[in-house]
Amino acid sequence: MIYPETPIEEILAKYPETARVFKEFGLGCVGCEAALFESIEQGARVHGVDVDRLIEGLLKTVGEG
Repeated sequence: MIYPETPIEEILAKYPETARVFKEFGLGCVGCEAALFESIEQGARVHGVDVDRLIEGLLKTVGEG
């Protein structure tokens, strides 16, 4: 499952296909050092993204939504 507090790097490592979703939402997480320690919620907040919509997109991409 993917939660707001899940580290971005953990999601990218487990589900590489989610890189596209992060990019669509304006988060350049792949290769970003902040992705090593930021949660999905923190990254969304920094970029002014609705975390619920981001999570929904991530879940759909990995087949859990």
